[in-house]
Amino acid sequence: MNQLLRQPRIPGAAEAGAGAATDAGPEPERLARVLLGRLSEPGDAVVGRWLGQLPAVDVVEAIRDGTVPDHPGLDATRLAGYQARLPGLDPETDLKRVRDVGGRFIIPGDTEWPSQLDDLGDGRPVGLWVAGTGSLRLLALRSVALVGSRACTAYGAHVAGELSAQLAERGWMVVSGAAYGIDAAAHRGALAVGGMTAAVLACGVDVAYPKGNAELIRRIGVQGLLVSELPPGEHPNRFRFVLRNRVIAALTRGTVVVEAAVRSGALSTARRARDLNRHTMGVAGPVTSALSAGVHALIRSGAATLVTDAAEITELIGAIGDDLAPQRSGPVLPRDLLEPAVARVLEAVPATAEGAPVERLARQSGLPPDEVLQRLYELGALGYVERHGAHWRVVRRR
Repeated sequence: MNQLLRQPRIPGAAEAGAGAATDAGPEPERLARVLLGRLSEPGDAVVGRWLGQLPAVDVVEAIRDGTVPDHPGLDATRLAGYQARLPGLDPETDLKRVRDVGGRFIIPGDTEWPSQLDDLGDGRPVGLWVAGTGSLRLLALRSVALVGSRACTAYGAHVAGELSAQLAERGWMVVSGAAYGIDAAAHRGALAVGGMTAAVLACGVDVAYPKGNAELIRRIGVQGLLVSELPPGEHPNRFRFVLRNRVIAALTRGTVVVEAAVRSGALSTARRARDLNRHTMGVAGPVTSALSAGVHALIRSGAATLVTDAAEITELIGAIGDDLAPQRSGPVLPRDLLEPAVARVLEAVPATAEGAPVERLARQSGLPPDEVLQRLYELGALGYVERHGAHWRVVRRR
């Protein structure tokens, strides 16, 4: 491995694609990024700044040799932390493990790399482990995140599933975190209609977590995509869940929070989305539910837009003019189409059996008697009123 990493950098190697390899195996830049994924935690801005100055191969060599470049955040203590993880690492074995589960490791410059992740700046992933079919870059162009509480209500699970199915039927990929609750409901909604869904994991793509969702995660890997910054075999912790949320926010065109308490990890995804200038949306729930309080606060503060169905979501994140939601209105009744003067006369006609004479109706409507009589005959032709002697009354409909 040392000898391989000391080889000169291969020009254009990163552009060769996730499966690129030389006669000696995968290109050094890819191997170096696999190694950096083991040495650092997701979102490590120090490594990100370092990679902004040097190729990954040179960064690994600097860590191995104990060379500390002059940029903020990197000191001897942090360097020692990286070096402590270095012994025994084998990037080629990691690549083989992900190939064994039908996956790949993509890096910036690959044709499958989603360029919107560059919005994370120094916190951009050093690479992504992907398992499943389809191009992550192309699918992410029409993707939306659905997130929410793990301990969701039946209402929240129903709404998440319905929104996800509607979005999938419109050709959008639904992205979530494969957790219990809203995440699982969102994935299942897309899968149920044969749609595309991606799970961004806080563990390796070969690790089914949580165990209760093992079958769901397997199905996502077959029908959709499993995505992670963490190498094969890695398990989640509290910090990795939070860091995972930034990838969900950056990868998608917008984030919908279906259900979340005031203190909820789903809100961190929404805040990330807002900071990245992505559309942030929320679904209202019962005002008596603590699991909707966080979403309501998000909407009330102006940080999220209220949405109720897939049409309203795609109107925000879709193509301008092509994904407009239909205007909502109540039913149009036949009497709504009457001219104003005719409607005024109809309002004046009593519903009693005896009715009222034209003179009284003229006083009630404020119109001349001759015009009232004319309008009464029009209303009679339409079936609204009938004459009863010298009086007019409303027709009683069965």
